[in-house]
Amino acid sequence: MLFVTIFFGAFFGIYALILVLLLWPRPALTPLTTTPKVSILIAARNEEANIERCLRALARLNYPADKLEILIGDDASTDDTMGVVQRFIADKPQFRLLPIRQKLGTARGKGNVLAHLCRAATADTFLITDADMALAPDWVQTMLAAAPEGVGVVTGITTASGSLFGRFQGLDWLFGLSLIRLLTDLGLPITAVGNNMLVTRAAYESIGGYEALAFSITEDLQLFDLIVRQGWGYRNIITPSALGISVPQPTVMHLLRQRKRWMKGAVRLPWQLGVLFSSYGFFYTVLGWPGLLPPTTIVLLYAAKIAFQTLFLLITLRQAGHRESLGVLVLYEWYLLLMSLAVLAYTVWPGSILWKERRYRWAEG
Repeated sequence: MLFVTIFFGAFFGIYALILVLLLWPRPALTPLTTTPKVSILIAARNEEANIERCLRALARLNYPADKLEILIGDDASTDDTMGVVQRFIADKPQFRLLPIRQKLGTARGKGNVLAHLCRAATADTFLITDADMALAPDWVQTMLAAAPEGVGVVTGITTASGSLFGRFQGLDWLFGLSLIRLLTDLGLPITAVGNNMLVTRAAYESIGGYEALAFSITEDLQLFDLIVRQGWGYRNIITPSALGISVPQPTVMHLLRQRKRWMKGAVRLPWQLGVLFSSYGFFYTVLGWPGLLPPTTIVLLYAAKIAFQTLFLLITLRQAGHRESLGVLVLYEWYLLLMSLAVLAYTVWPGSILWKERRYRWAEG
């Protein structure tokens, strides 16, 4: 029983500390006094169903159009992605479509497209997003305000919407990115997320660009790690004006494939984040160990865990300027448990990683 007392005391003690840090006041971003030119980069492959939503959001940005350079790289799409983009940008000079058919250096896949786009870009700041994202109108100036001199990479906040399954995925995004932001604020370099990211040209070129890097299917994590090693600063921010809404994965199988790719990068993340996520697995293991705890204690501990988790998500949602019903937040516990087990099983099961209709061996990247 001593072990049980120590474990649950540590578990809820850490959770309480996380809630305090989550609520801790943070300095406001300094408003911009100028509007520098920026290059927004989008790598797209087979995104005919989603990319117009992304482009419409970018066309509504509250930033001078003549200071925006929006480059879309088509990665040999086999659907009508190029046609959708061409029709949308026909009368919008700030947009430009680049068909990507050649390799640059060692780059492959999305990293190769971004390598081409970075070479084509003319601004000193790159804002990178995905074709399935819709960004807030003040996204550009918010990300720029978070990148003063010396900061090389900034990550915004992401969620997802749609069906109940999609909203659960949105909570996944908020849960993980909020923890990453907390650790980042403590000075721990965790990662950047490539669907809502700022990278300065100077930081990008200091590592030689994607064309100089070994191939990785988690290219955003690799980029972040190498930029930080070069001494550049980094920030993760949660604010409504830096919020991106992603299109959720449509089915459980699509989600498992996405998570398997993410798990490839997760093995390289700092141990502090691994400890926080693995503590969940230990919680269920200790709680459900046969004969270890009486039923009443199990119920109380489980209820306390759901209460802490729900409060964490409520605070994060408020900081991100997003809303979710209390019922969905409580049900999220069951989704999280079942999907965690499914992702673990699918990840360890032998097989390749399917990403954008291309297969990669687990040993790659």
